[in-house]
Amino acid sequence: MEALFAGVVGTLTACGLFLMLRGRTFPVIVGLTLLSYAVNLFLFSMGGLNTHAAPVIGESLSPSDPLPQALVLTAIVIGFAMTAFVVILAIRARSELGNDHVDGKQGDEEPPR
Repeated sequence: MEALFAGVVGTLTACGLFLMLRGRTFPVIVGLTLLSYAVNLFLFSMGGLNTHAAPVIGESLSPSDPLPQALVLTAIVIGFAMTAFVVILAIRARSELGNDHVDGKQGDEEPPR
């Protein structure tokens, strides 16, 4: 179970980093979202993968740790706000520059001298 979970987190991280290195804004936004999902899963896994543990301390011998759950909830809210900000920033850049390239130039243009 832990190996599968680590593989999923690693795959999400690799796909997120790959998409963040693209030249257009939409893949960068999707890459940021995938990377935030990977971080959320990593934070959640820090509490331990106990399937039959009680969520309240004192109910069982190995209770679940509530701190990673609180961190994940906070990270979800921050990730949603960050994604909304980046989408609005991309829409604004698209309307002002006329394209959605990250550097503001088309693919074959020469840099200004």
